[in-house]
This record gives sequence, C-alpha cells and structure tokens, in this order.
Amino acid sequence: QVQLVESGGGLVQAGGSLRLSCAASGRTFSSYDISWFRQAPGKERELVAAITGSAAFTYYVDSVKGRFTISRDNAKNTVSLQMNSLKPEDTAVYYCAASGPHRSSWRSRAENDYDYWGQGTQVTVSS
Repeated sequence: QVQLVESGGGLVQAGGSLRLSCAASGRTFSSYDISWFRQAPGKERELVAAITGSAAFTYYVDSVKGRFTISRDNAKNTVSLQMNSLKPEDTAVYYCAASGPHRSSWRSRAENDYDYWGQGTQVTVSS
C-alpha cells in the first residue's frame, strides 16, 4: 500500500512560482513511477509531468515544458513539481499518482493505469 499526500498549492500571481510536494508512505516507493495530473473546472484530468522510479526519465506535457520541473528524493519518499512562470491557465487541482512496476507505461494519460492517488492540492494563478 502507498499513500500519497500533496502539499504546496496556493494562490499566486501570474509569473510567480510554486513548489508542489507529494509525500508517500511505504517502503517500496522507489519502485513506483510518479505522475502529476491536474484538473481544471469543467475539464478532464490532464497528465502534466511524470518521473520514473529511478528518476532516470521524465516527461512533460508541451504546455509546461521549460516552466515545470519534476524531481524525486527516494530517500525521503517525496516527489516535487517546481512550477515557474505560472499562467492563469495553470489554475487547477493538482494530483500526484503512482503506478507500480506491473504497469506497462510509466507516463500513461489514463487514470485507470495508476494504482494510488493523492487527494489533490489547489493551485490558483491570478492574472
């Protein structure tokens, strides 16, 4: 079992920065690939970034490339999402999700491909 808890959301002006954290329980954290999703009101949940268990590979959706950075510290069981140059369209609830080694893809866009989800943290970017 893995429990995920997000933190770090808040209200920020456009152009500002936030750092989200996803804290995980469990001794096998490094075996899980972690993704960040977001869901804006009235929109589908969207994959934003992903990182493999060893941190060897990362993925970003085009709209956040060059602005967001995903990283992890397996010794501390945490994954972070550094968000810079924030835009109003980044406003959403952000979720972290874990997919186990039995999954075929480490950066799937399908919610059903993830084994565990956090409760989400709100990010609001004002113009």
